[in-house]
Amino acid sequence: MRIENQALIISTSKLSGVEQMALDLLFLEKTISKVEIIFTLRFYHWEGNWISLGYHQKKIPPHWEKLIEDGIIKVVRRPSGGGAVLHSGGITYALTFKKPSYKSFSYDLVNNWLINSFNHLGLSLKKGNLRKSNITENCFSSSYVSDLVDQNGFKRIGSAQYRKKGGFLQHGEIQIKPPRELWFKLFEEEPPTQIDLNLTNDEIIKYLKNAFLESKSYLEIETIIYSEDDIRKLL
Repeated sequence: MRIENQALIISTSKLSGVEQMALDLLFLEKTISKVEIIFTLRFYHWEGNWISLGYHQKKIPPHWEKLIEDGIIKVVRRPSGGGAVLHSGGITYALTFKKPSYKSFSYDLVNNWLINSFNHLGLSLKKGNLRKSNITENCFSSSYVSDLVDQNGFKRIGSAQYRKKGGFLQHGEIQIKPPRELWFKLFEEEPPTQIDLNLTNDEIIKYLKNAFLESKSYLEIETIIYSEDDIRKLL
């Protein structure tokens, strides 16, 4: 029998950028096609050092070509917008939901969840102040109202959305310990400082996941866990 009001909570995975983007689109399709699915939420890591390019980003800097040839970085295109993001040492989240649920899953509400959660973990965050988004080589060089900035002025979390058939995919990258040397090679600027919350990334993910589900308890949802084996079958 079909369970109404389902939330799919996907286990943390560490896969290639190509596989991770494929999974994000797959769960978006599930959210769009399955009436019973209210939202899906997953956190993941990247296998190696990856750059994800925003959907509308047309070109990459010439010096990245050498880094790609030498195997230092790999590149994949995101379905979501914005500029290039280095995925190394951080946490990525992907949230999908239907258009009628937008008020429950807007940028503001998602950011409030992240602000409250990280404040509890010892990191103070606030929203960025730029409203007009420009595509840049480094997504983390500018802070928009959909982004979160730490107490030192570093953009700590960048988020972007992709809309399709009445459904939304929201990506976000949480910079925990960005590699300084590689960041300089790519962007020729200072990265966000590394933060130490005395927790592993998986412990941070567990806290964020639980806090998100608590914030949505009013939806009376049935949580369904997708295991690593389930993910392998999907791929």
